[in-house]
Amino acid sequence: MGQQGDRGVPRAIVPTMIVMFGIPFLPLLISGRWGWAEAWAYAIISILGLVVSRLLAVRRHPDIAAERARFVRPTNVAPWDKVLAPLVGIGSGLIPLVAGLDARFRWSAPFGGAAKVAALIAILAGYVIASYAMVENRFFSGMMRIQTNRDHRVVATGPYRWVRHPGYAGALLAYLATPVLLDAAWAFVPVVALGVAVGIRTRLEDRALQEDLPGYREYAARVRFRLVPGVW
Repeated sequence: MGQQGDRGVPRAIVPTMIVMFGIPFLPLLISGRWGWAEAWAYAIISILGLVVSRLLAVRRHPDIAAERARFVRPTNVAPWDKVLAPLVGIGSGLIPLVAGLDARFRWSAPFGGAAKVAALIAILAGYVIASYAMVENRFFSGMMRIQTNRDHRVVATGPYRWVRHPGYAGALLAYLATPVLLDAAWAFVPVVALGVAVGIRTRLEDRALQEDLPGYREYAARVRFRLVPGVW
């Protein structure tokens, strides 16, 4: 497994670099507004969030890099996630893309300063929650699969004490706040579509884990909510 996983890491470098450094700059690249402070803040937070979370995760769980790289040549993946995982990835890229188009063609009226500050805080909080989930969970993967080769077991510590899928919860919080920070009301269209896809993926993943991962059903009975404490 080690050699096979290690071979997947170099193949994952190029797409990871594109995601990490290309997509966050889409609002600036598309709009051509290089003095746009909010877009710079969005790009910097996105890049730092991705880099720092992965460095911390690899430092704690060195084998997580090979697992995260499996999206290049996935194995033992739930059939439905072969469709949903790419859709979620594409959807997350559509948000900054539409925000850039919105700014270029001035489709939306700007949000107020207080709303932008709240959105910035929400984006930071979303990255912190998602990063905490990745660092805490050695089995944090880009696709839904039972990692029998890594002695897959239930993680119930850190943010998993409060919700069963904190990685998705943190990501959704950041997605929801992005259109406000970037004055792009039209970006809520991909946000809503992405939210639906993530909700479906969460439900299916939860069902698969309860059926196939020993101990997860008991964990789900203790931690009742999937994404939002007290709501769902």
